[in-house]
Amino acid sequence: MTGCGKDAAGPVTEPIPIKVVVVNMFEIGEDEGDTAGEFQLWKERQQLSQRFAFPQSHHDLFLNPETGVLGMVTGMGTNKSASAVMALGLDPRFDLSKAYWLVAGISGFDPADASIGSAAWAEWLVDGDLMHEIDSRELPEDWSTGIFPLFSKGPYPEKRPPNLGEVFRINGDLTEWAYQLTKDTELGDDATIAENRKAFTDFPNAQRKPFVLKGDNLAGMTFWHGDYLNRWANRWVDYWTEGQGRFVSSAMEDTGTAQSLFYLDRAGRADYDRLMVLRTASNFTVPHPGMTAAESLLSEGEDYAGLQLSLESAYRVGSRVVDTLVEGWETYRDQMPYAVEAVQGE
Repeated sequence: MTGCGKDAAGPVTEPIPIKVVVVNMFEIGEDEGDTAGEFQLWKERQQLSQRFAFPQSHHDLFLNPETGVLGMVTGMGTNKSASAVMALGLDPRFDLSKAYWLVAGISGFDPADASIGSAAWAEWLVDGDLMHEIDSRELPEDWSTGIFPLFSKGPYPEKRPPNLGEVFRINGDLTEWAYQLTKDTELGDDATIAENRKAFTDFPNAQRKPFVLKGDNLAGMTFWHGDYLNRWANRWVDYWTEGQGRFVSSAMEDTGTAQSLFYLDRAGRADYDRLMVLRTASNFTVPHPGMTAAESLLSEGEDYAGLQLSLESAYRVGSRVVDTLVEGWETYRDQMPYAVEAVQGE
């Protein structure tokens, strides 16, 4: 899938300074004028009109040359997000040394934490692929699960193996700043979704109108679903964050994005401390009451019930951060916004 704009950018002699990179993971069909995926609202509303061919990755890049906001679509999965971010970071057409990176995507949410359409800022990103696994039918009798860390002797050893990419912690001060800035954002709602959420009587947060919260992300290449895997996700995130993280959102890319930015920071091409991750709820990670896990998963698809609501939430919340950074760029180019506010508060 490639971008479809007609306005190809010409040769660039000097790297273009970028203020904010908006990282989306997929688009549906065209970039404009049809059913929106993650990218479409950003392209239209942020006026990302200048196209840059990007054949080394999933989708062309689009820039607003007036604001310095660059939009990318990585493709789905940690392999595509990692390769796309690395390709952009090494692209000589852009100066990303001062850029903030905003991941803005949809995901599955644990109904214990939030409702469809809600938006969560993550500080911890935990990988759901780097592990050993034994089929549940072949488990030792004293094991609670067949999923356990690499270089360990069984589930949840007290001494954690070395972190080989299983967990990333991004800048908590920046995450907190973004949350405080956006926590009162008025999110949309939907009459059908509002009616459906009444059934989640065991999950008070799932019955609320969409809201903004802080909560962490599990990234894995497998689109999982169900009560048992939801329990595993909660424990897996708790384990790798040593109790400091809380599983809220399940998606397929964010550890790949973080890994590439970590390497790009080391190479002086980007600033890992300027990464923010925002995920919004398009669906739940457990079945709707009265359905089996299989029935629930198969009833979803590309057209998740909460897709459009969650896309709107991602834009409303994320764009407030983007617009604030752009408007205050003379300051935020060299100073983190939370540091500026701390000085102002003295």
